[in-house]
Amino acid sequence: MKTPPTQFEGHDIRRLYDEDTESWWFSVIDVVQVLTESSNARRYWSDLKRKLAQEAGSEQPYEKIVQLKLPSPDGKQRLTDCANAATLLRVVQSIPSPKAEPIKLWLAKVGYERMQEMADPSLSMDRARQNWQQHGRSDKWIQQRMTGQETRNKLTDYWREHDIKEGQEFAILTNIIHQEWSGVSVKGHKAMKGLKSQNLRDHMTEA
Repeated sequence: MKTPPTQFEGHDIRRLYDEDTESWWFSVIDVVQVLTESSNARRYWSDLKRKLAQEAGSEQPYEKIVQLKLPSPDGKQRLTDCANAATLLRVVQSIPSPKAEPIKLWLAKVGYERMQEMADPSLSMDRARQNWQQHGRSDKWIQQRMTGQETRNKLTDYWREHDIKEGQEFAILTNIIHQEWSGVSVKGHKAMKGLKSQNLRDHMTEA
């Protein structure tokens, strides 16, 4: 399984790609957070699972949810409720939200784009550029962001070559570098900007 990043309206949605079944598995809690905009999405999802279990019907969406290891905010790999697109669509239908329809369309688009990107990896970079342009980012900002990502990839490749483990060890080193540069931790910097699950690098200025 691979763990490429993806976003919906600026919010990180953790996911895994299962090459054996050629399907995506998405973090349910991340999607619930987007739909409910709740300060306690985990509690909301826990209550919804109980509600679904009590409903009539032999096949409920929660029965097809599996636990997979995904990176948590503290950098550790933790078991997280995950669902494929079909199951996640049924969960979405159970949550009253104005973002329900947009996220359904997004899920369908993710599957189609994955097939395209497997044939032509450069398309993922083109889509990232288009997404930043839609958010009003300047060409200079976009170029800096893409250069910064390339630098980040080279750094993490170096770490992997020297047996540094992804997850917590990557997070610790990233935090040290960030604190030396900005004077605050990654968590502290996100708090200053009022970010929750969004990618901090997508909310930097050109400076």
